[in-house]
Amino acid sequence: MNKTIIRIIAIILALVLLGGIILSAISALAVTQAEIDELKRQKDTITKKQAEIQAEINSLQYEQLSAISKKEVLDEQISLTEQKIDVLNQQIVEYEALIAQKKKEAEEYQKKQDERFELYKERIRTMEENGTISYCAILFEAKTFSDLISRVDFISEIMRYDERVYNDYLKSKQDTLAAKERIETEKRAQEEVRQSVEDEKVVLQQQVAEAQKVIAEIENNIGKYREQYDEMERREKETQDEIERLIADLQKQEKISGTTVKSTGTYIWPSESSKTVTSEFGTRWHPVYQMYKTHTGVDIGADYGTNILASDSGTVVTSTYSSSYGNYVMINHGGGRTTLYAHMSKRLVSVGDSVSQGDVIGLVGSTGVSTGNHIHFEVTEDGTRVNPLKYFTDYVIKE
Repeated sequence: MNKTIIRIIAIILALVLLGGIILSAISALAVTQAEIDELKRQKDTITKKQAEIQAEINSLQYEQLSAISKKEVLDEQISLTEQKIDVLNQQIVEYEALIAQKKKEAEEYQKKQDERFELYKERIRTMEENGTISYCAILFEAKTFSDLISRVDFISEIMRYDERVYNDYLKSKQDTLAAKERIETEKRAQEEVRQSVEDEKVVLQQQVAEAQKVIAEIENNIGKYREQYDEMERREKETQDEIERLIADLQKQEKISGTTVKSTGTYIWPSESSKTVTSEFGTRWHPVYQMYKTHTGVDIGADYGTNILASDSGTVVTSTYSSSYGNYVMINHGGGRTTLYAHMSKRLVSVGDSVSQGDVIGLVGSTGVSTGNHIHFEVTEDGTRVNPLKYFTDYVIKE
């Protein structure tokens, strides 16, 4: 009889311990859910900003803006959509982790259910084999009245234990079903986010087309847009002056400090997806301005959203937006050498970042004054822009 009591106590302790393990597994999920909630908050903030930009576009004041100012508003709209897609994609990743955790939780509950079911079956077999006769035999073996009372209490405890085993099995079964339903709930939420990403991509394509329409109108009606042309010229000169000032300051700082940025001293092609040069360095017929102008770099035609690579190692000294260059990044390679990458759909580095040759610093786009998706790529040596193509041979010039 003592062995039976010990066995019952051991089983109860094992079940308590198993329940503690399950609770620990469940508590680990809180952080991931909090991260998803934060991403939802970020998405809502971006959606609010998108609505504000759209309201601006729908207003009468927007119609009165110059073409270049309209392009700036549309570029900002595109940037917000890109950010929203990034946040939604991050949500998908977080849901993936959460679903994996909930699958593990369901497996633990299933294991617990199976163990409770085996215990329940064992108790059923025991009761079928012994039944009430066994209980009566225990009572009849009592030597004294106090011994009888003790045996009655023991049998009552066994019966209560059997009831707990049955109830625990039912609860573990319900827990398993609930855990599996939570997995399906998270899968549905993840699928909704996936659909949102696809919807935003469609919106993005429409926004890019609308932004390009503005540039096309200037290109096709340059006489009509003479005032806008003058404004673009002024803004482009301001950008160029700022770049030249920054390059001069970098050279002065290096001379004073006597140190230079670490780099390889060589260049790699800034696109991993295209070798096509759509516009060369030097004097060219400008596709928007409809006149001959100096082209300070080369244009590399590439698909929207493809990677732009750092041509050499160095430090990011500019990462900003201008109405002419759109989103652009400039990297200082030391020794009077800099490279510049313009018209990005998205900038992925910030001022002060150290980058290695081949790092992805942005994505191809058509922000600023641009007639299509491409990388405007510049190389400067000792304050003077030089033809980037002199460092490469493996490229194709589009006729």
